[in-house]
Amino acid sequence: MKMDAELLNSPVVGLAEEEEVDMTDWNLPLAFMKKRHTEKIEGSKALAQSWRMKDRMKTVSVALVLCLNVGVDPPDVVKTSPCARLECWIDPLSMSPQKALETIGANLQKQYENWQPRARYKQSLDPTVDEVKKLCTSLRRNAKEERVLFHYNGHGVPRPTVNGEIWVFNKNYTQYIPLSIYDLQTWMGSPSIFVYDCSNAGIIVKSFKQFALQREQELEVAAINPNHPLAQMPLPPSMKNCIQLAACEASELLPMNPDLPADLFTSCLTTPIKIALRWFCMQKSAKLVPGVTLDLIEKIPGRLNDRRTPLGELNWIFTAITDTIAWNVLPRDLFQKLFRQDLLVASLFRNFLLAERIMRSYNCTPVSSPRLPPTYMHAMWQAWDLAVDICLSQLPTIIEEGTAFRHSPFFAEQLTAFQVWLTMGVENRNPPEQLPIVLQVLLSQVHRLRALDLLGRFLDLGPWAVSLALSVGIFPYVLKLLQSSARELRPLLVFIWAKILAVDSSCQADLVKDNGHKYFLSVLADPYMPAEHRTMAVFILAVIVNNYNTGQEACLQGNLIAICLEQLNDPHPLLRQWVAICLGRIWQNFDSARWCGVRDSAHEKLYSLLSDPIPEVRCAAVFALGTFVGNSAERTDHSTTIDHNVAMMLAQLINDGSPIVRKELVVALSHLVVQYESNFCTVALQFMEEEKNYAVPSPANSTETGNVTPGRDSPAIPRLRSVNSYTNLRAATTSRTLNKSLQNLNLNEEGGPAAFSPGNLSTSSSASSTLGSPDNDEYLLSFETIDKMRRVSSYSSLNSLIGVSFNSVYTQIWRVLLHLAADPFPDVSDLAMKVLNSIAYKATMNARTQRILDSGSLTQSAPASPTSKGTLIHQAGASHRSKRSSSPSSGSPPMPGASSSSLTNEVPKPPVREAPPARPPYTPTLGGQAPHSQQFPRTRKMFDKGPDQAAEDGDETAAHRSFISVNLQTGLCDWSAKYFAQPVMKIPEEHDLESQVRKEREWRFLRNARVRRQSQRITQKGVTRLDDQIFINRNPGVPSVVKFHPFNPCIAVADKDSICFWDWEKGERLDYFYNGNPRYTHITSMEYLNGHDCSLLLTATDDGALRIWKNFADQRNPEMVTAWQGLSDMLPTTRGAGMVVDWEQETGLLMTSGDVRVIRIWDTEREMKVQDIPTGADSCVTSLSCDPQRSLVAAGLGDGSVRVYDRRMGPNECRVMTYREHGAWVVKAHLQKEPEGHIISVSVNGDVRFFDPRMPESINILQTVKGLTALDIHPQANLFACGSMNQFIAVYNSNGDVISNIKYYDGFMGQRIGAISCLAFHPYWPHLAVGSNDYYMSIYSAEKRLR
Repeated sequence: MKMDAELLNSPVVGLAEEEEVDMTDWNLPLAFMKKRHTEKIEGSKALAQSWRMKDRMKTVSVALVLCLNVGVDPPDVVKTSPCARLECWIDPLSMSPQKALETIGANLQKQYENWQPRARYKQSLDPTVDEVKKLCTSLRRNAKEERVLFHYNGHGVPRPTVNGEIWVFNKNYTQYIPLSIYDLQTWMGSPSIFVYDCSNAGIIVKSFKQFALQREQELEVAAINPNHPLAQMPLPPSMKNCIQLAACEASELLPMNPDLPADLFTSCLTTPIKIALRWFCMQKSAKLVPGVTLDLIEKIPGRLNDRRTPLGELNWIFTAITDTIAWNVLPRDLFQKLFRQDLLVASLFRNFLLAERIMRSYNCTPVSSPRLPPTYMHAMWQAWDLAVDICLSQLPTIIEEGTAFRHSPFFAEQLTAFQVWLTMGVENRNPPEQLPIVLQVLLSQVHRLRALDLLGRFLDLGPWAVSLALSVGIFPYVLKLLQSSARELRPLLVFIWAKILAVDSSCQADLVKDNGHKYFLSVLADPYMPAEHRTMAVFILAVIVNNYNTGQEACLQGNLIAICLEQLNDPHPLLRQWVAICLGRIWQNFDSARWCGVRDSAHEKLYSLLSDPIPEVRCAAVFALGTFVGNSAERTDHSTTIDHNVAMMLAQLINDGSPIVRKELVVALSHLVVQYESNFCTVALQFMEEEKNYAVPSPANSTETGNVTPGRDSPAIPRLRSVNSYTNLRAATTSRTLNKSLQNLNLNEEGGPAAFSPGNLSTSSSASSTLGSPDNDEYLLSFETIDKMRRVSSYSSLNSLIGVSFNSVYTQIWRVLLHLAADPFPDVSDLAMKVLNSIAYKATMNARTQRILDSGSLTQSAPASPTSKGTLIHQAGASHRSKRSSSPSSGSPPMPGASSSSLTNEVPKPPVREAPPARPPYTPTLGGQAPHSQQFPRTRKMFDKGPDQAAEDGDETAAHRSFISVNLQTGLCDWSAKYFAQPVMKIPEEHDLESQVRKEREWRFLRNARVRRQSQRITQKGVTRLDDQIFINRNPGVPSVVKFHPFNPCIAVADKDSICFWDWEKGERLDYFYNGNPRYTHITSMEYLNGHDCSLLLTATDDGALRIWKNFADQRNPEMVTAWQGLSDMLPTTRGAGMVVDWEQETGLLMTSGDVRVIRIWDTEREMKVQDIPTGADSCVTSLSCDPQRSLVAAGLGDGSVRVYDRRMGPNECRVMTYREHGAWVVKAHLQKEPEGHIISVSVNGDVRFFDPRMPESINILQTVKGLTALDIHPQANLFACGSMNQFIAVYNSNGDVISNIKYYDGFMGQRIGAISCLAFHPYWPHLAVGSNDYYMSIYSAEKRLR
């Protein structure tokens, strides 16, 4: 359903000229607003599926008990004259009594056989009590657990009694003998169904229930008292599974109208069409159908089970209508039980609805147990009357003249009604009543195509619709249709099955059992099928092979792997994604499929998808390669080589821009870690050892303590550095103020507030990290340790370890995991921490057990074997632990909690040969728990064997392997499957002109136009002064970057590692939250993305990480949308530019540079790096500015040069201009966005130079203040502002004239401004924001009269 693009993007028509919307807003693309950014990556909650019959049943035996005593009327009923006589459509008086009885019995049996031909039928004509007993017990014996039917016709005996008895005869028919329902229950057992055709039949139903209750009570008594006579008896069956149908209420007599049969109830139940037509003819309305008589009805041509004949068609319509009425009126579970469990019961109940309608017209109310709501007035009966009318009106001509029969329009009309419901209805409404009819229509070829199409559209409404359709009983029909070879049904069936499997994946077994998978394999392999249908087919196959071995084998036989590999490079992204997921699932823990993949070099073909433009496709490819290496069958050299190749290919995604890809990468690598555990343990020990012995050159500026300055006006606001859980910690606090709850977190045991330096809350004591080694709530490797290890591995030349060459695959993968553990996106680093800690835990356990085995006590020096390198445990801790050898903790040293960052504690360690101290220094962990509660859980864990047994036992590794692999999954596949469960055909909300989303967007775009228009009026008049202070407030941290929101009155102020939002109109703080960067890094730039619409905030830190936030400044908790390493290997320098960025909304490109030698361009649509432009300089980039129209990028550098690049050209010739006129660090280089736009650049020395990119020299120079620290240029008003070390701000116009000089704050007795740390102009209004080192943040504007 592609709508016209023009239409979608057009603003509201007919707005006043004043409110004209700027078209550009509608045409701007939005960044980071895809489903993967806005939704949690997880599958939908599985709905409990109740549609499957837990217990299908059959009625296998039928007892027909007729008490007619032909010719003798019972004494308690006075019959009218004439009276209803016919029994089973036979007049008993037309032959001898005995013959009549036998004929009626035989006829009744035939009538029942129409509905259930395969049952055993036993007749009992005018029986005695013993005969009934013998009959019932023998039928129950043969039926075992299945259902038995008891049909009782009591027209020749007295009415049932209030004591719960029905009547039979004595041997020689001289007396009526009562038969208790209680006995009948005992003989019939359960499950059973009873049909009572006699007057006052409702009495039997009541007595039946009382007796059933009495039984239950007796059993309860017997259960308590062992001497009770019932206690030793086998339990009698529950009467809950018994169904009863009775002809009338307890006080009613059967109708005696001579035009009706005497057994009207039986006729309705067993010959419904015949009685329904007769009844129709007896109504007044039948006079409207001329020429139709009761005799004619007998002559209707056709057979009941041939739907092409008049009689068959009526029967089919009758089934559809009664089914529909039942489905609409009955509660779902009752409908399932009565209408879907047992064919005979379903038929009897459908016919019972007719009995209710007909008998009520003669003042008789049929009764059932379980009770049904009344259905005799349901509107669908009118559709039945119409169908009968249409059929009967043709009868005279068909019979007399032999004309052809015209089929009923009933089904076509019902489909139209269904279609109207689909097209016209609102979201939340009652389900369509025609659903069961759609099911019936699937049986007929004439309407099948239309019915499937409508059914597909219904299922598309969402999982609830799928559940409804399944509960109606659609499943066997659509399963059977897979055997059809009709090509036109293919797209419809594929769509329907994709919808069903997206909601209920348990159908995989049914499909494989019926060879249904072959159907979808042929659709997938058919190149003429449109891509979306092949996508659905491959999704269905991916569900069939998901964790289902039979399905994997069947599809492997069906050549699934080869078919998928052919389509890996299809242009349709969703198809590529699902082909990869399907491959990943077929060889998941299924080795023969893996080898089949190896033979087809599947892994190499998948490599091309690792650089796919769509992140979800890259993700699926990583998933497939991860399960490919994750097979735990026997290893050969060949398979190890393949695994290594795959691992090294995967390692290249380490800096992918999309967190979902990196998360999948961690899981894929964890499979490899599980496979080669011992190799990784060796590497881990070596890295841990190196980390201990190596002092890391700390990156520049890490010595700064920021953050707790005595001069703060609020008590020290601690910030939580815990990278794993900062989002959780933040959520725990109230969103507006980082209030008391945070300060309580760091009350250490003595009760005083801990001195909070920015980083002393090491992640090892993070509030929510309950991951790590299995018996320990703390991580073995803290975030700091891992970070240090990562840096060690890149700075030092680690000496190679025996047996593992340092650059082996394992080492490289370990480094990749170290890198991922420091990922800016918390989910990714959490997962990587799990994997690393799992191996570290393993390695230290193995090493320790080895040592305890090798040396009798820990005081001797350990032998020089490779494992002894792993003794990174506190000697003290280990000996302390070995005394308590049964403690389940064997595997983690007592972690120093908040005191230190590293495993090694950074306390001087005693030399190994000295006896260890009695206890390690004890530091309370976060929240002041004693270490025992953390390290020694209450229960023994599966890993612990105590130190005196070798931990290398086989089952131990198995247990551990399960620990790492079971927990790790990303939910990507289930999340992707949600696409098929959600509506596909519905117009998305943002395209629906009436939706709230659309209206909000229109409102925002009108606001944007107003801001542009009003600010333009002011700047066109010319700004002559800019010193009216409209806002001042003390920021929680020293402002380092400020950024105005382009349209809201909101300004973002970053300090070292947090962001504060202020409303500058109201002067209030909106939000303050932690950005999550490690403690030695700073935020160096910020950008608003999608500022015109749903704003996101991008922050860049000087370690090269980019983070994007949403929901800030609007009463909700800020959430991280995505984060990635924008620049890898930033060079640590004493005075660096950090990371600088420039954002192009029009193209969705992000330029990044800084302390590196390249300008890296990221495409946010694809979330990948698209270009690296070498700067060609030896110094850092300090400022970036780009112009999308001209594809130019201007960069200011630390060596004073300004360089211009054309990004359309190759890396060697893209630098088109270099200006070397500044003698010092360039503070800002700004490229004007007009077609003729100039470059304006300013250096620390205060010289402002104007360049035309086509000219080799500057075209104008202005001199401003010396000691410049910050500068910004107003894009509209031709102003620029300079901030100086010397505590003042000067504002200049484009001629270089000073229009304002600001040295003092307003108020505060005119306090002097601090040294300027940052300043920024509003992109539209003439507002200048200034942050200074004294924590103050102020905004200046033009004079009031202008505004």
